[in-house]
Amino acid sequence: MINLYFPNYTTTHLEDWVSNWYIRRGFISPEQLKAVKIAKKMDIYVHRKPKSSSYLIHGRYKGITLDAREDKLVQKEQFYHELGHILRHVGIQSMMPEAFRELQERDARHFTLYAALPFHMVSKYDLSDDQIIERWVSDFKITPELCETRLECIKAREVDYAILNN
Repeated sequence: MINLYFPNYTTTHLEDWVSNWYIRRGFISPEQLKAVKIAKKMDIYVHRKPKSSSYLIHGRYKGITLDAREDKLVQKEQFYHELGHILRHVGIQSMMPEAFRELQERDARHFTLYAALPFHMVSKYDLSDDQIIERWVSDFKITPELCETRLECIKAREVDYAILNN
């Protein structure tokens, strides 16, 4: 089935993984993407403190600390980043080789893009809309910068698809 708004787009494995993860848990629309709601489904405690964001797994305890000094939109992005670590990574970053830590950070950055703007939700938007960034900011409650980055990634993958299939 070809998506009307994304006819030349193929999702990445991580995009599919994130969308499937959300759909299995009943997250199908942007207004459902609230950090507290997502965390509750996963038995993750969320704390806001005036310190850098981080995550902690200790036995059965899973927690995410968000930087209370930051704007709420930035805190939501921090949540997605730390959630990516909890869901996809193992080990204590301070004790692992730098290259492996960098790989995990790169994965968490990609996870943040896809978790903040999951494909099964953004695919319902018209990318030719001049107000797409503003709509995403309003609907998904994240920063314009993250929305712009996600849009650039989508457009780049569409161009790559078109080039490879011509």
